[in-house]
Amino acid sequence: MMAFIDALVNADRPVIMELKRRDPNGVDLFGDRTIPQIVAEYEASGAPCISVVTGKWFGGTDSMLHEVAQLTNRPILQKDFITRKDQLAKAKQLGASAVLLTAGLLPKSSIHNLVEASLAIGLTPFVEVTEEAEIDALPRAADCVVAVNNKDIKNKERDPGDLDRSIRLLPALQRSGTRCPVSASGIAQPGDAAKLLAEGYRGLLIGTGLLRTGSLAEWLAGLDELRGPRVS
Repeated sequence: MMAFIDALVNADRPVIMELKRRDPNGVDLFGDRTIPQIVAEYEASGAPCISVVTGKWFGGTDSMLHEVAQLTNRPILQKDFITRKDQLAKAKQLGASAVLLTAGLLPKSSIHNLVEASLAIGLTPFVEVTEEAEIDALPRAADCVVAVNNKDIKNKERDPGDLDRSIRLLPALQRSGTRCPVSASGIAQPGDAAKLLAEGYRGLLIGTGLLRTGSLAEWLAGLDELRGPRVS
């Protein structure tokens, strides 16, 4: 399996496609679709990586992560509130390739320890930030995916999202040395995604926007059309 960062930065369409059972308000996002059906659709659509939300407030479970890992060879991100090293070992055992670390909810010392511990066992730290100070304090950014969360995690992401936050913080991400700046959450339309990639983001994480669209193929085709032909 290709490393999470490599899969994303080498993808022609660098969209991390997410499985999230419920939105922040508790509304079901799967409908009558099963996990195998969603994974198969994501694979057929060329997803370089897949994200699985195991956080309980979004209806997630560890068993979802394990099931997805059995269905795909794509690198998988576990999205949950990880605070301890034993959770990293469990994520690895369940099949994760990367783990979410939320800078705004962790002490600086914990971020340092968890980044180092993740890398030591072969997990990519997917560090979520919302302000420049969190980026500046990040250790080993070159080995991390650094993602701007366009929503407010402290409000359980019930806000509509601020895509301008990603634009404002991109220079700081680029200075950090990360190979893979990512914009995450609140990306609902192909035009939003195209704009963020044109600005310089190397990856996008999209869950609700893809799960709610009537046609994933049309959504992605719209993104491709807006981006134009890629230069090899």
